[in-house]
Amino acid sequence: MSDHTMEHDRLRESTALYVLEALDELERAEFERHLATCADCAEEVRSLRTVAGALPLSVPQVDPPFALRSRILAAAGAQAKKSPTVVAMPSAPSSSSRLSRAGWLSAAALLVLSAGLGVYSWSLGQQIVGLRERLTDVIAQLDRSQEETAVAVRTASATQTRLTVLLAPDMRQVDLEGQPAAPRASGRAFWSRSRGLVFTASNLPPLPRGRTYQLWMVSADAPVSAGVLSPDQSGGVAETFSTPTDVPAPVAIALTIEPEGGLPAPTGDKYLVGLTH
Repeated sequence: MSDHTMEHDRLRESTALYVLEALDELERAEFERHLATCADCAEEVRSLRTVAGALPLSVPQVDPPFALRSRILAAAGAQAKKSPTVVAMPSAPSSSSRLSRAGWLSAAALLVLSAGLGVYSWSLGQQIVGLRERLTDVIAQLDRSQEETAVAVRTASATQTRLTVLLAPDMRQVDLEGQPAAPRASGRAFWSRSRGLVFTASNLPPLPRGRTYQLWMVSADAPVSAGVLSPDQSGGVAETFSTPTDVPAPVAIALTIEPEGGLPAPTGDKYLVGLTH
């Protein structure tokens, strides 16, 4: 191994201490001379400074208790009374002791940086989890808002269509009465040859499985289906149908129960019937 490589390895151990400003003046000057000519150490210093800069933000700052200072001073005074003061003459550290001390301090500094980075990573992970939860809530709220908007649009459109029929100059109103199959039921039809048909009913019996209500415009020749419908849980219904403009003038409006999907001609019992004149 060359002397240059050994020198590089020795000084590289001081990288973390340099970032944490834990080197004395001579060690710092020596390391900075090496740093000016070593791209690897310069890159490592930049990387460690990024981590070190994030450490103060990664853990909460806690103020020490006010009484802690008094307790520390009291303990220090008691220890000073027990132990006589010994003044040691400073001696120049050997190169091996300096290298050993630098190695241990460097390892300790890297341990501190690693622990801080772990705390920072955990804190960042918690923030990401929180953001995901908030994003999920916002998406759910947006979905609900879109559903409510769609319902409002459909309701407004249906209301507009009904008003168009009800305000048509050729609109005819037909009252429907309950038949033996549904004596408490009642209904009303508003028909305009140019605009369509609006039908409302109440107290209709619940539909058996696989069956549907079908509305008929009964002419002198044959009944013509206006469409199928299903009442709500209370037996009420309000529907708008488009009817052919060339349909024969009806003499009656009737509601029957038919197989699901409806039929070309009525086959089931009549539940509501109303004459047009």
